[in-house]
Parts: sequence; structure tokens; C-alpha cells
Amino acid sequence: MSAAYVVFFLAAALAAACGAEAALVEHTFVVSQMKMHHMCNDSLVTLVNGQFPGPTIEVTEGDSVVVHVINKSPRGVTIHWHGVKQHNNCWADGPAMITQCPIPPNKNFTYRFNVIGQEGTLWWHAHIGFLRATIHGALIIRPRLGPNSYPFPKPDQEITIVIGEWFDMDLFELYEKTENRIYGDIPLSPTINGMLGDFNNCSGVTEDSYKLDVEQGKTYLLRIVNAGVDKAYNLKIAGHKFTVVAADANYVKPYTTDIIAIASGETFDALVIADAPPGRYYMVAQAVQTTEPITQKRVLMSRGIVSYNPMKWSGDDTLEIMAPELPDWHDESPSFYFHGNLTSLLPQTVPSNIDEHMFMALRSGYNCLYGGAPHCTVTMINNISFQHPSTMSLLQAHYYHTMRNISSLLEYPIGPPMLDFNQTRTATATLVKKLRYNSTVEIVLQGPPGQMSYTNPMHLHGHDFFILAQGLGYYNPEKDVQKYNLVNPSVKNTAHVPMNGWTVIRFVASNPGVWFFHCHTEHHSSSGMAMAFVVEDGPTVETTLPPPPTYYPSCGGQNSIVEYV
Repeated sequence: MSAAYVVFFLAAALAAACGAEAALVEHTFVVSQMKMHHMCNDSLVTLVNGQFPGPTIEVTEGDSVVVHVINKSPRGVTIHWHGVKQHNNCWADGPAMITQCPIPPNKNFTYRFNVIGQEGTLWWHAHIGFLRATIHGALIIRPRLGPNSYPFPKPDQEITIVIGEWFDMDLFELYEKTENRIYGDIPLSPTINGMLGDFNNCSGVTEDSYKLDVEQGKTYLLRIVNAGVDKAYNLKIAGHKFTVVAADANYVKPYTTDIIAIASGETFDALVIADAPPGRYYMVAQAVQTTEPITQKRVLMSRGIVSYNPMKWSGDDTLEIMAPELPDWHDESPSFYFHGNLTSLLPQTVPSNIDEHMFMALRSGYNCLYGGAPHCTVTMINNISFQHPSTMSLLQAHYYHTMRNISSLLEYPIGPPMLDFNQTRTATATLVKKLRYNSTVEIVLQGPPGQMSYTNPMHLHGHDFFILAQGLGYYNPEKDVQKYNLVNPSVKNTAHVPMNGWTVIRFVASNPGVWFFHCHTEHHSSSGMAMAFVVEDGPTVETTLPPPPTYYPSCGGQNSIVEYV
């Protein structure tokens, strides 16, 4: 038995000893292609078990999870367990060419991990190209002591709401264009639990809408996931309010609002009381889109229906459905205030001694070194556009001490070469930052101010972090540090960096391995807005990266990640 297996099962045994008996939750994911019909077109899509969204994984805190992935699709695939900390288990994290080579067609791979010290809603998705547009699903972690131990009123029912996006084009082609810095198309429509909704129609035929039946006076816990690859969304239910109780599987001080502003990669748990007059109400997910002079496309919206006493309305489509009042589709301010109002449920111990101060300028340009295509787009961190290694994953190279053999490797610079968001020249490299075990890292994430601005949801693998502050304009190190919340900051794995603004995060690098840090807008991530943290081993066996599993997939001599997709 390898050291990786020993660590895995010892952790599972410890979890079982610390409370109620831990369970082994086992799933089989068959990845294959099938045709789906939307908006008058048949599209060939890649799915898990033929489902869109994919199957929900439900566990109890402390459980061990085993997922057998059988790849029957014609392209390589990996699965990332978004938000699962994977303590000392980096090999199971999943991002292609960061922690593993893709699972080739007609091959299998088994992911094994424990879910310890986390409760709430997370999710899983493909982590290679744009495949997560159709390969994704919720991962629900319930408390070991049962629903009566929730730090909020026990709901009468729990409902999973997955916001996705439907692309009317080949996702493999879309990735190849984006990876080669050629801007691709936007989604045709958002989806709510796989349905485009009656806002969308083709040749007079409307798309099906997601329907949620409720009973007067009951309380519903909505587990909301933004699995979209491109947009942030405003979610509203006409005549109702949300009480947000958790974000990214961390409890927050209950916050009542009429809107959930959710960026790509984020999850929120929110209570909704069915206290409106009996009737039917639209649940609307509307995309937030950038303003001119960035090219304007179309309003992206999906509508579901919340229905009281559903038997009364069955078959009667003439009855009015109440619609919510929506913000302008260019207005990012609801998201800024929504995220600014999130605080932890309990006081947090925020480390005060900072070992690594980092500043990241997040931006894009329309001028790059890939042939000068008319719509050539490159995104970057500090003028460095990330390039995936080609023949070995970063984690393997780190474990075997061969990172120096990666010709494109570049150690992260202290700061940007120049804070000029109009500068278009950029270098392309495999950008990494080495961190000592247990070091404390603070990062200022500066979005591009001005007319060409956009939001950036920045996701860190293997760790949660404190959101200390956010603001508009340029970060001022002398004044803005006074805004830091060092008492009860929200704890998340995905940070919303606002349009025309900045966000500050802080975390402890307590998990050995190689952890991807990237924008969760796939057009940005695939075109270079990414880097990797290399967390060195700690002083004990328990804080040392174990060897790879014996069944670990190899790259098979492929020259590029594109060859897998």
C-alpha cells in the first residue's frame, strides 16, 4: 500500500473516531457525449451519466469520497472538487496539467478524498478547457450532528439551484480559440437546473422552465451554485427575500436581501420563506455584463417559476406570473454591495504577521503575440499570461524536483513591471510562486479601472482565505488598510474582484502541494489570468506531500493540453 493510501485511510479513521461513524460515499461518473436539443438546434455535448447538470454528491462532514471516472468521450477530462481543501491530498485536486494529466479517452481514473472540517454547499466540475459548461454538479456537505445543528432555523426542505450556461457551439473549438488568445462567443442563454426558461424561444417554441413547488409558510434552504463559465448573475424571486447563511461552505452572519449576486465559481446557501400570497412567481437569473466600449451582445436571462399550491395552477398557463424588478444588466453595484455585506458568523482569528505581500494587476489586452488576429485577446497577472506545462503536471514536476526542466517556468515577480492598464505587451510563462509551509500570504487583487473594466472571480485551490476588504478605483496601501475587517471577515475560496476596483485576501499556506489560482471566468483563465502556488512541505509526515497514486494518469507524450481537448 502506497504512502498516499496510508495517509488517506488514516485520515478517514481519524474522522470516524472523532464523532459519528464516517461513511464511504462512492460514485461512478461515466463521461460520454450525447445530443441535446435547444433553441432549434441539436448540439453534441459531453456529460456525466447523461445528466445536465451532473449528479449531486451528498456527504456528511467527515465522510470519505470515492469517484470512479470512466472516460468514454473522445477527449481527455479531469474533475476538480471545487472548494474541497484536499488537505495533504493534492493529487486528487484535478486541474489539468497542474495536479494531473488528463484522463485519456477509453481510460479510467479514481478520485479519493476526505471531506473534513467543512459544511455547506460546494460543487464539482471538469477542469480542462470549457468542458465544465456541461460537466458539473453540486457537492453538499451536511453537518455530522444532523440538520438540527445548523446555526440557523432548520428548513422544511433543501433545494439545489445550479445556474449554468448553454453554448450553441462546440466547446472544444471554443477552448482552442481561447487558449490561442482568440476571443470566443458568449453563451446563448443561462440555465437554471439545466433548463433555459421561457424567456428563450425559437420559431415560437419556448424553452422549458425550472419549476419549484412550495407550500405557504414553509422555509426552504436554497443551495445556489454558479456553474457558468462566463458570467456573474443576479438571482431574484419576485415577492420574496433571501436570508444568506453561508458562502463557499462557510457560515456567514445571516444577511437578508432581495438579490443573490453570484459570480462564477461561488456558492451561497440562503433561506427563503414562502410567505407571499399564493400564486406563481418568476425566479430569474440575469447575467451582469460589461458596459461600452466593450462589445455589447444581448441580455442573458433564464426564468424559473416558484409556484404555490401547484395543483391549483396545473395546466393553466393563462394565470399571471409575477416578475421581479431587476437591476440594469450593466449595473455591477448590487454585486459590490452584496459581497461587501458578507461577514463570518463567528469571530475569526486572522493572522497578523504577513510573510508574503503580493500585488496582482488583473487585466486583458487586444494586442498579443499570436499572429495579430483581429479579435486576439490575452489576459494576464502582472503582465504575465499563464501557459500550461506540456509534458508533465506541475505537481509531478514539483514532487520529482524537475520543475527547472520546464522551459516556460517563471518565478512570480514581486510586483507588476508597470501599473499601466493600457500596456498591451505581455510575456507568456508558467507562472509559479513558492511558499514556505505555514506562511501567511496577503494579496491585493487589482482589477482594471476605466472603461474597459470587468469583474474577476479569483479562485484558490486547496485553501480558504479571508476577504479583508474591497473598494473601487486604485488600491491605496496607506488609506485602504484602515478598511480591513480583521474581526469577522467572510471566509471563501472564490473572491469577487469588482469592476473598476480591488479586493484584498489573506490566507495561510498550510497545505503542501501545487495549487492553482485563477480567474473563474473561463475566457480569462484559458487565455492566461492564472498562476500556481507551490507550497513546500512542512516538518512532519502529516505535513509532507505523499507520492502520487500508482494508478496516476500519464501525459502519454502529448505536446500540449490542447491535444487532449
